[in-house]
Amino acid sequence: MEKLRNIIERNDTKWGRVFDLSIQALIILSLVSFSLDTLPNLSDRFRRVLDTIETFVVVIFSVEYVLRIIVTRKKLRFIFSFYGLIDLAAILPFYLASGVDLRSIRAFRFFRIVRALKLVRYTRALAYFRNAVKEIKEELILFLLFTFILLFVAAAGIYFFENPVQPEVYKSIFDSLWWAIVTLTTVGYGDMYPITTGGKIFTFIILLIGLGVVAIPTGLFASALNKVRERIKGEMKEKE
Repeated sequence: MEKLRNIIERNDTKWGRVFDLSIQALIILSLVSFSLDTLPNLSDRFRRVLDTIETFVVVIFSVEYVLRIIVTRKKLRFIFSFYGLIDLAAILPFYLASGVDLRSIRAFRFFRIVRALKLVRYTRALAYFRNAVKEIKEELILFLLFTFILLFVAAAGIYFFENPVQPEVYKSIFDSLWWAIVTLTTVGYGDMYPITTGGKIFTFIILLIGLGVVAIPTGLFASALNKVRERIKGEMKEKE
């Protein structure tokens, strides 16, 4: 059992690296297969090949999921952990579709892209990112709260300026939320834009604030990633 645990949970051994690389290759194969499946006018033969690949990948992922439950010391903790839920979500849609013909439902098939998140477990850079999120989770919560308040203020403000002259576009504050989102993120699709002087001035202010909104999380993540990297380097020096 200990040998199997080392292979599955550790990647600093020969067979552990082989196991990790094999799962990563299957994840990429699954994503490529999913993408090819969206191409129009595919032949029946090619679709059967894609279905075979899908079945093979799901079987391997299922075995991996069961083995991880077997070797882990805290089984319930793993099952309800982030990685455990991702592993389950990567295989569950396939089994649900086996009993009912749900493969034609696009929304259902969409859940296959969850497998991309399985790569988080095997990518060191993404592990740094995850640790950085933990490092600044309180700041992120405050930032998200501030962003939601700012979105509401932006939606309410543009509604106040533009609804009297564009009632068919800015029907309500809820409709104006779309404008607030694309403006604060500085995307600006052009499907909703102000025509009043007050609305244009208000939009200019929101755009300036939006530049700061985009920059704040970037700075937070950069600082946190640097701290995580320095901490890991320190731990590696101590081990040496």
